[in-house]
Amino acid sequence: MSGCVVIRRGEPAAGATGLDYFVGVSRETTGAGGLCLQVVRIPAGARASAHLHTDHETAVYVLEGEVVTWYGDRLEEHADSQAGDFVYIPAGLPHLPVNYGAVEAVAVIARTDPHAQESVVSLPELDTLPHLGRRPGAKSHD
Repeated sequence: MSGCVVIRRGEPAAGATGLDYFVGVSRETTGAGGLCLQVVRIPAGARASAHLHTDHETAVYVLEGEVVTWYGDRLEEHADSQAGDFVYIPAGLPHLPVNYGAVEAVAVIARTDPHAQESVVSLPELDTLPHLGRRPGAKSHD
């Protein structure tokens, strides 16, 4: 395409990570060759499935709410982010965002993969790790 393209926000589409995304700029909507820009809403108490993007970097800007992003080979590390924070996720890093809060979280996501349905590698063996069920630092109720 030549020239500017405006994409009107439509209905969200289910993503490969289990969350719904509002597709903005992508190869499919604009012919973009090197990036994808979307908005994701993470309901209170919801999370994505564990995954990674083999060859693509991800940048996130949190607009509303709070998100804990678990990351690492066994999702043993975490990054806490809230409205106004930026998060960078390198290519190939297993991760899983969670909204432990009581309000919906909203974020803008940019990736170096131009496709709306990004190249997600699912990691279902990590989805059931027990520590993911509670906010980091919260006591378990055994």
